[in-house]
Amino acid sequence: MPDNRTNRGQKTLQKIHASWGSPKVLSLLDDIAPDFKNMIRDFAFGEIYSRPGLDLKSRQLATVAMLAAMNNSPLELKAHLHGALKLGWTKAQLTELLMQSAIYAGFPAALHALLTLKEVLAETGPIHQEPLAPSS
Repeated sequence: MPDNRTNRGQKTLQKIHASWGSPKVLSLLDDIAPDFKNMIRDFAFGEIYSRPGLDLKSRQLATVAMLAAMNNSPLELKAHLHGALKLGWTKAQLTELLMQSAIYAGFPAALHALLTLKEVLAETGPIHQEPLAPSS
């Protein structure tokens, strides 16, 4: 029987990434590094993501912000943008977050992140296509 952090990790992954369109990043490791896949599931999602103190929706937004700022993990950013939408963040909120990242991470990072969001929104369909409110 898997330990508690394995169970927590699997449940957390399901909450974030079990949706159509979300890249199955960890499954890409099945034939090359299954132990590493298990380490990510157990530690990242079973320990860190499952900690009290922040709700899962907030942790997901922080993850998107960090991946956007790093500008070196497009597959993971795409997967976590799908997860952010699934957890209730809106197109408008994610767009604002990624635009703000230009201040601290640079315009190229923000541009790449926004284009990744555009791809994700095209994959998810009209459910997340609410219009942006004009700036005041």
